[in-house]
Formats: sequence, C-alpha cells, structure tokens
Amino acid sequence: MAISPEKEHPREAFGWAARDKSGLLSPFKFSRRATGEKDVTFKVLYCGICHSDLHMIKNEWGSSIYPLVPGHEVVGVVTEVGSKVEKFKTGDKVGVGCMVGSCRSCSNCNENLESYCPKIIPTYTNKYYNGTTTYGGYSDFMVADEHFVVRIPDNLPLNAGLLKYHGKLVMVGVPEEPLELPVFPLLMGRKMLGGSMIGGMKETQEMIDFAAKHKITPDIEVIPIDYVNAAMERLLKADVKYRFVIDIANTLKLTA
Repeated sequence: MAISPEKEHPREAFGWAARDKSGLLSPFKFSRRATGEKDVTFKVLYCGICHSDLHMIKNEWGSSIYPLVPGHEVVGVVTEVGSKVEKFKTGDKVGVGCMVGSCRSCSNCNENLESYCPKIIPTYTNKYYNGTTTYGGYSDFMVADEHFVVRIPDNLPLNAGLLKYHGKLVMVGVPEEPLELPVFPLLMGRKMLGGSMIGGMKETQEMIDFAAKHKITPDIEVIPIDYVNAAMERLLKADVKYRFVIDIANTLKLTA
C-alpha cells in the first residue's frame, strides 16, 4: 500500500529552488521525511556555494530534477536524533556532505571509501538536495611539489608537460564537455593521470579535526540569501576571491 506524501514527508521545509535550467533561484516550500531511528535532524545555519551547485541548477550535467534546492556544504546545530544514533546529540555542531545511503558493508565502505559505495546516493541527484567541503576555495591549479591537482571546469587542454618526471595529474573538477589530453607528454615523462571525488567519512573527519587543531579556517564571503542569484552570476564569471557562504540563520525568511 502506497504511503501518502503527507505521511512520507510530514516535516515542512523551506529553501530557495531553481525551477528550470535558467538556474534562477527563488523561495520554495517543500517537505522532508520524519527523523528516522538512524537520522540526525539539524537547523541549517550556513551553506556554502560550490561550482557544482551552478552545474546542477543549470542542468549542465544532464541529471537535474526540478524544482531543485541546491546546497551541499551545510553546517548547523542538531535539533533531533534518532533512537539508534550514537555519535551525535542535540546541540552538537555538524556538517553535511554530498552523499547519503552507503551500505557500510561493501569493500569500498570497509576501506573507509563510502563515497565510492555502489549503493551511494549523491545528494546532487535528490529532488531536493542538501548536503561538506567548507574548507575550499577556487583556483585553477593547486600545486604540491611535482603533482598538480586540477579543478578547472572549463574545456581546456590538459598540459601534462608542466609535470616533472613521474608526476601525477589529478582531476577533481567535472567539466561539462570532454577534455583534450595530449598523450605524448605523458609517455615521455612516465607521468600519470588520475581522478578523485570526495573522501570517505574517516578522511573527512581527519581533515576537520586537523583544521580545528591547527586553527585552519577558510577565507569566505558571507552573503544574505537574497544575494544568491548575483553570487551565482559572479561565480559563472569567475568573479570570486573567496568561497561564498550564505548566512541562512539570519537572512532566510520563511515565506514563499
């Protein structure tokens, strides 16, 4: 017997959504499921803006479902925990990443690589996705010794000639179109091309713990929710020096 939408999603929610591939965001009421025995419910205080959000609201990856509420760099305070939740309690500060539903039993999960679990559901593909890369910024290249980590969303040729011998070129951005890769520089330098998405829970927690211990904080530009469309336009034009972070707690008005 089918469950009615009212019973399946009894919790009222509010955000800003895109209705079509124009990507224009506006106030939107929706609903979420009740807190389950393994769920944590929290009040959103801040939400970062990532270029992935821009891709999704404009359906540049061809997987967007409208209406779409973007946001996968979310931090807040726990308001409710399920009966089987062990690591969190009411009042804890938490962050939400861009994946849900790992099986916790496959080989990838056993190796603390939940983001590569075959059963994972990226929050990008949910009808309303909320999801932690709050320690981020925008740069074309992040250089570490002989290795390049590339975050370029544009369709630019990958020049492996910039690498030293045995260097690695690691792709972490997702361009809209296939990239051009001259192979000869790879062969001549015994170089490698790789890719990586996000880390698992263990790596993510280690990063956050390290940042907290050493007081490493991100450079951000805090904006009100009604500036979000202007922020997206600036992001599209690369007119960004620091990560945009929306002050949800103080600027989101519960009206649609």
